[in-house]
Amino acid sequence: MRTVLLVLDSVGCGALPDAAYYGDEQSNTLLHTAMAVGKLQLPTLERLGLGNILTLPEVQPTHSPEASYGCMMMASPGKDTITGHWEMAGIRLEQPFPLYPQGFPPEIMEAFEKRIGRKTLGNLPASGTEIVDLLGEEHLRTGSPIVYTSADSVFQVAAHDRVVPLEELYDICLGARELLQGRHRVARVIARPFTGDVGFFSRSAHRHDYAVLPPTPNLLTILHSGGFKVHGVGKISDIFGSVGIFASHPTKNNQEGLLVTEELLGKNEPDSFYFVNLVDFDSLYGHRNDPQGYALALQEFDSFLPRILWHLRPDDRLIVTADHGCDPTVPGTDHTREYVPLLVYQRGRKGCNLGTRTSFADIAATECAARGLEYPLHGEVIEPLLQG
Repeated sequence: MRTVLLVLDSVGCGALPDAAYYGDEQSNTLLHTAMAVGKLQLPTLERLGLGNILTLPEVQPTHSPEASYGCMMMASPGKDTITGHWEMAGIRLEQPFPLYPQGFPPEIMEAFEKRIGRKTLGNLPASGTEIVDLLGEEHLRTGSPIVYTSADSVFQVAAHDRVVPLEELYDICLGARELLQGRHRVARVIARPFTGDVGFFSRSAHRHDYAVLPPTPNLLTILHSGGFKVHGVGKISDIFGSVGIFASHPTKNNQEGLLVTEELLGKNEPDSFYFVNLVDFDSLYGHRNDPQGYALALQEFDSFLPRILWHLRPDDRLIVTADHGCDPTVPGTDHTREYVPLLVYQRGRKGCNLGTRTSFADIAATECAARGLEYPLHGEVIEPLLQG
């Protein structure tokens, strides 16, 4: 069998019960995006059963959904990309990754500057585009990399490609990754190269993430040991540090991610698991408070989805879900602690209500059970998906 796990990065569907602890009690990425644009047409997702998960303007529930439908709660603390994806692979975190709302402490920054032989700028939580606009000119003048973080557990280093060559920036970030251990073990170190002139800076397509390595075993290593080929599309290989990945397929945007997925499915390679992250919802629209762009990206995904469905064989499975929320209509630009939708499609099978799953790890438990693989991790099997 083959499974396609499509993660619509940040497409949440309502505040979790503990969302107030994170300041996210008003968040609902899908609903608020639909309300902001007035008309959100998603006919393919509607056919699959999205309207059976939550009430959306213009997206109706159906009596005969083509996919099984439900929603999932994140059992781990936090609301970041790594935590969400890891939990889908059966990894439940007991403690969240560290956050730095006041910037990184002196012992980290002093050790980092000594290691790279340069002073740094910034060291504060910020939007990547805003901090480059603010400090980019000084960076060009001094050669000092820009360090910043966000509401996520990230250590980000921005540098102009004329000032810090790409390979040097990658080496700098590798050094940061080696340095940030113990209680300062952030989830990701991210290289953020940018280009252009003052007033016209723009991020380049050569971002690279250096994530902490996931615990093993996890879904990807179990699949690998069982003889299944795991293809990571988008930033999946970065998120898992290439652990358990048979082949990595980096992509620049949603469209490329979908095209790569379609191409892989067209090869009819048996015993494959395609783990796909579509990042534009989050990076281009959620973090930039752009509900119109978010809605357009959802509609573009919906228009492409039939091409993915066409390639699926009767024994294949498509899972559409998300890793957290990022409501573009609420104050701030951070991820939001939300339920995520769950749609599971298998050609020729009638859809059913999967209810509210209490962990993203139910995906991992179910995928292993479907293949007869031993599964010692967190999560419960979604039994209706294994019935004939």
